[in-house]
Amino acid sequence: MRIIEYSNKYLEDVRDLLVELEEYIVSIDKDELDQVHPEYREKMVLVDLDDINKNNGKCYLAIDDVGNAIGLIMGKISPYDKYDYLDYKCPKRGVIMELIVTSKIRSNGTGKALMDKMEEYFKLNDCEYILVDAFAYNTIAKKFYQSHDYHTRMETMIKKIDR
Repeated sequence: MRIIEYSNKYLEDVRDLLVELEEYIVSIDKDELDQVHPEYREKMVLVDLDDINKNNGKCYLAIDDVGNAIGLIMGKISPYDKYDYLDYKCPKRGVIMELIVTSKIRSNGTGKALMDKMEEYFKLNDCEYILVDAFAYNTIAKKFYQSHDYHTRMETMIKKIDR
């Protein structure tokens, strides 16, 4: 396995990986709010890649021995808005947008290799912190991030309103 920077040659593999991730999120969503919209496969990768391009980001791929993308990580260096400084010190921060390793080969170090590559990129760009969101019901992802020294700083809570 090797880690490379994204190229358009892998566009369909990236689409497959993003759909696999979203289908997993849908399967564990106890609130049943997530979905894989019919346009998701076509458009989501374009939205993510545009966000990366506009925000000094990167997409790295884990490539197997036969040349298939088996994992990906996307990250950006997120800007602050013009009022964030009012209640926040605004350290330079990287944001992990997506991380997926295909279910066929998880727990073999691919996720760690992708994280290490993105963390290296953020360090080279003088980021002081890295942010990542983990879906509340995704206990596997939360354990993975915690094992790599990430911790919860904010939590979003939700309540369904009975009508």
